Amino acid sequence: MEFNEKQIEILQVAELLFAEEGFDGTSVREIAKIANINVAMISYYFGSKEKLLEALVLHRISGMQLHLENLSTEDISPIEKIEKLIEYYIQRINSNRCMYQILHFEVSSTKREINLEAFTKVKKNNLKLLENIITEGQLQGLFQPNINVALIPPIIIGTITHFHMNKHYFVDLLHLDSDEKYENYIANELTKHIQKTIKALLIYED
Repeated sequence: MEFNEKQIEILQVAELLFAEEGFDGTSVREIAKIANINVAMISYYFGSKEKLLEALVLHRISGMQLHLENLSTEDISPIEKIEKLIEYYIQRINSNRCMYQILHFEVSSTKREINLEAFTKVKKNNLKLLENIITEGQLQGLFQPNINVALIPPIIIGTITHFHMNKHYFVDLLHLDSDEKYENYIANELTKHIQKTIKALLIYED
């Protein structure tokens, strides 16, 4: 789904408000006020607040598919592709942490019906691209034959999400006493740790 400039602006405002105030705590009127538009424009573009959330989810995850498609055709080894994929995953989750916070809550909530069919389809396509990279490594004798590909993204996403959800603990434990130190730790030490973990699953025998 393609969004025009005004739609993207509305989605960005909605994302910030949903993360700060929750989906239920955010009104369409409030989104319209901050986006400097008429309430009717949100209805015109998205139909409802639920449809706005669905569009936001799709907008944030759809860009990953193109990146993975490009990565899968790069002239580098499967191991390097996995390392770059993990680095990209972490960068994307870290820069879109508000979206993942919203998504985690809404998917686990039974308060409303959110149509995540398009979201699920994109996730499956992304998983297939990851599977292709791993198959390439298996054919080259680099990766073990029995890999549960579906469990690799949860390891990456779960680790970075846990780190964010326990920020105060890790800031104190690792002496990350500034935002710069915190972000640098994620980009370097945490990323390398996850890369080593995934490569261990792919390369070493059971």
